[in-house]
Amino acid sequence: MDCENEELLKNNYGEDELRYLNLLAEKFPTVQAACTEIINLESILNLPKGTEHFLTDIHGEYETFSHVLRNASGMVQKKINAVYEHALSEKTKMQLATLIYYPEEKLEIIIREEKDLENWYAITLRRLIQVARVSADKYTRSKVRKAMSDDFSYVIDELLNEPNAKKEKYFDRIIKSIIDVDRANHFIVAISKFIQRLLIDRLHIIGDIYDRGPYADKVMDAIQDHHSVDVQWGNHDIVWMAAATGIRASIAAVIRLSARYNNLDTIEDAYGINLLPLATFAMKAYADDPCEPFIPKNTPPENIGSTHINLTSKMHKAIMIIELKLAEEIIRRNPEMEMDDRLLLDKIDYKKGTITLEGKEYELNDKNFPTVNPKKPAELTKEEKELVDKLRFSFINSEKLQRHIKTLFTKGSTYLAYNSNLLYHGCIPLKPDGSFEEVTLFGKKYKGKVLCDQFDLISRRAYFNREHRENNIKARDYMWYLWSGPNSPLFGKKKMATFERYFIDDKTTHKEESNTYYKLRDDKATCCRILEEFGLDPEVSHIVNGHVPVKVTKGESPVKAEGKLFVIDGGMSKPYQKVTGIAGYTLIYDSYSLILAEHRPFESKRKAIQEEVDIISTRSMIEHRTRRISVGDTDIGTNLREQINNLHRLLDVYRKGIVKVKRV
Repeated sequence: MDCENEELLKNNYGEDELRYLNLLAEKFPTVQAACTEIINLESILNLPKGTEHFLTDIHGEYETFSHVLRNASGMVQKKINAVYEHALSEKTKMQLATLIYYPEEKLEIIIREEKDLENWYAITLRRLIQVARVSADKYTRSKVRKAMSDDFSYVIDELLNEPNAKKEKYFDRIIKSIIDVDRANHFIVAISKFIQRLLIDRLHIIGDIYDRGPYADKVMDAIQDHHSVDVQWGNHDIVWMAAATGIRASIAAVIRLSARYNNLDTIEDAYGINLLPLATFAMKAYADDPCEPFIPKNTPPENIGSTHINLTSKMHKAIMIIELKLAEEIIRRNPEMEMDDRLLLDKIDYKKGTITLEGKEYELNDKNFPTVNPKKPAELTKEEKELVDKLRFSFINSEKLQRHIKTLFTKGSTYLAYNSNLLYHGCIPLKPDGSFEEVTLFGKKYKGKVLCDQFDLISRRAYFNREHRENNIKARDYMWYLWSGPNSPLFGKKKMATFERYFIDDKTTHKEESNTYYKLRDDKATCCRILEEFGLDPEVSHIVNGHVPVKVTKGESPVKAEGKLFVIDGGMSKPYQKVTGIAGYTLIYDSYSLILAEHRPFESKRKAIQEEVDIISTRSMIEHRTRRISVGDTDIGTNLREQINNLHRLLDVYRKGIVKVKRV
């Protein structure tokens, strides 16, 4: 290298940058390759942004969740109407929509019923291609190809090009050939899934995938396989994550919640976790105890007293008492958690069957505590210790559970700032004056964004070092704290009144006071401060929140703080639908608008397929921009501009001879 180039290197390029540019040169080995990529990226910046969908509080309701993804919260019907609004009857359009949602299942019915199947194939293939065209029209051919099935990528790519007079016979021949070689069914499935994928460019799950509903594992399978998804952890997710970490109190909490909603199948059948030791222990310890306060929720009156409900109730009570003991161990070990009000076992008068809370005595509705030693109430019995060890072994060694939890760590976090939206499940803990609440972790105080970052770090440290139990006790304890701690951003309440709800009939003791955040989230200035804390421009940014169901029946709006904050928990979980009056929301952010889709209850997958009953969704425009938002306006655009800048630097060093061209 001559003196001039050596001086250029010294003045303009550090060693680290030069090392990076040499690595970049391996990918773009010629001037032409670098120039072509710059042209490609520059053009992408000017395309419309992809459509984002935001969902929250799924709570194991897989059928509803799956349908919302399949119909893209009504976007499939919108695309069909864009092409065929006046050309097809409503019945025909609904059949086409259902075919796109459930191609395999719907085809079985159509094949049985359709008299002229070949003609139906010819018409339907053309209609699906038209819908695919309008679904793909704002994306690059490269991105569209990536969304295609490998089996039909060439054919779909050809058919998506608008036909002209010269190509009409060519298009007709492709369609006829698909039918002639008996691939029409496979092609319909492929193009239907292609349409579904295009209409949700990015999926955001704002927490609470687990608990209450029966199929959280299936929801996790769908998330695991989704092409572009992120998850902001909810408190019902973190308790499962902590259980998979081997935290004993969290394992007990997960089993208790599953028993409470008569949903132990998720643990046993879906995740292969052996609950026989718990059943055996419960039947022995609570043999003559009816365990009435522990009868699962929503049990039909005719089922109360059945063998199944009787056993579940005993298991429910047994694990509840164990959870109380294990939680007390953590609380006593960490006085800085300030959770002494949850140390309740020593507040019970076991002879009288009462408990004293804040100076007032309450009668317990269940006075039978055969496994509690009044002198050492938080001490596990020998049988309980053995049981907890067996349960921990099963959770730690459940291959499917560990795979799902790793997905939550890979695709998830405590919050996400993305495209000028701040996403989190619960809250950002606030003091009564609206300032950020300080929380002590490992002897240091944290608040706001840094607090959320610390909880994220602690959870990862606890999980990925789960084999080293003794070295990570604090991290594990604070991972448990995220489930129900008074300043947990995932929980958002000063206490979880679990004991009171089970054992005390007086409902005044059941009250769980929310963090000040929930009083101030209607205030625009508070929301703007939170956005600034997370590095977002409050003039154009929004907060997207879940966790607390919106009481639509009482006139509550999901839009808060003059449009700065959206609460999108509308009750996808069926137990909440009596409170909300609806069955969930989807927030949709396309290249022009923010749209809130309000969903009516989903009847069933069977009805959707056989009777073509869709989820009825009411769409409300929240914001509309006169100028279309491009990729260049998004976080992806920021990354692309950085890539373009690096490629320009690569061109510069190529042309000055500082880096050798890798290929002629």
